[in-house]
Amino acid sequence: MLTIYGSPLCPDCREYKENLDAHGVSYEYIDINENMRNLKAFLKLRDSLPAFAPAREAGAVGIPAIVREDGSVTLDWEGWMQEKGLPIVYRENRPACRIDGKGC
Repeated sequence: MLTIYGSPLCPDCREYKENLDAHGVSYEYIDINENMRNLKAFLKLRDSLPAFAPAREAGAVGIPAIVREDGSVTLDWEGWMQEKGLPIVYRENRPACRIDGKGC
């Protein structure tokens, strides 16, 4: 099953979840803000996997983090949607976490 690490505070996480729900995609959502166990599980991935290197270097959190069924990880939710042939529905006036208007 697809696993997503995210936060309700992250606009990209909310938008990705909305898109998955709209397309009926099954997934496990792990809210990294819900409890310390979830945060530690996420940090273990974030601090050890090469997929997170650009996020770490940029000082980004690295969410939404998508763990595919095969265990591989991507931080590109839009790329994942395109990979699956699912159209992306964007909200108008999309909020962002970073000053440059992209991601968390």
